[in-house]
Amino acid sequence: MQTRGTYANGPRAPYTAGFEAAGEIVAAGPGVADPLPVGTHVVGVGPGAFAGYMAMPAAGAVPVPAGWSDAQALGLVLNWATALAALRPLGRVREGETVLVHAAAGGVGQAAVRLAKHYGARVVATASPAKHVTVRALGADLVVDGRHPDLAGELARLTGGVDLVLESVGRATFAASLAAARPFSGRVVVYGAASGEASVSTYDLVFTHQVQLKGLHIGTLAAAAPGVFGELLDELRRLIDLGVYPPGTPEVHPLADGPRVLAALEEGRTEGKLALDPWS
Repeated sequence: MQTRGTYANGPRAPYTAGFEAAGEIVAAGPGVADPLPVGTHVVGVGPGAFAGYMAMPAAGAVPVPAGWSDAQALGLVLNWATALAALRPLGRVREGETVLVHAAAGGVGQAAVRLAKHYGARVVATASPAKHVTVRALGADLVVDGRHPDLAGELARLTGGVDLVLESVGRATFAASLAAARPFSGRVVVYGAASGEASVSTYDLVFTHQVQLKGLHIGTLAAAAPGVFGELLDELRRLIDLGVYPPGTPEVHPLADGPRVLAALEEGRTEGKLALDPWS
């Protein structure tokens, strides 16, 4: 979405793309209070991550966990924090509930499946057939083809309704997500629209799908609710200590291969976390 200029209505080319990066601090800006020492390895988000150097907001720079490489830490403040925010403070998942995770083979999706199982939920996941083995290995109880011609009907037949939907696909799955959520008690957390924008009307919410609909952008959450974001990071550290959140295994490519990697991502031919290395 960002490379096509459709992410939050921009930016427009030419510009340096990318959100999340991990690396070594080489300098701190003059306005940073209590900066981490130069040489500290951190992971965080900010504009222009597809580069050898970037300016990362100090408030969101998190030290790489001890014993982890920079690449293994990728996903901590983007994929895992997004999945955790969708499940806990926004989704209020409880043990025994059923959670529907779309695009479950992707970076956020894989984290969401792992976390939902950790919190005692039954997980129904969508993914393309070639990725079902990967998603089942993460612990998903049921895996459905996300491009099923009657996705809403298939989900209704298999689940009878779900308590929480994590929606990141958009146009292709949004109607099925609204239909799958239980009336009134069902929650739908939207944090992406990979297949295009979808809309919902007041008529839909009053007469057709009486669900709790919530939007999530992890960068906005960090800026608007720093206390909540801090609690998310504390919980992620606890999950690392428990072994629930293992070191990542991103598929690393040279930065020059970025266009090819993004095309594969857009076409749904990738799994898990992808990374670009500017120094290879």
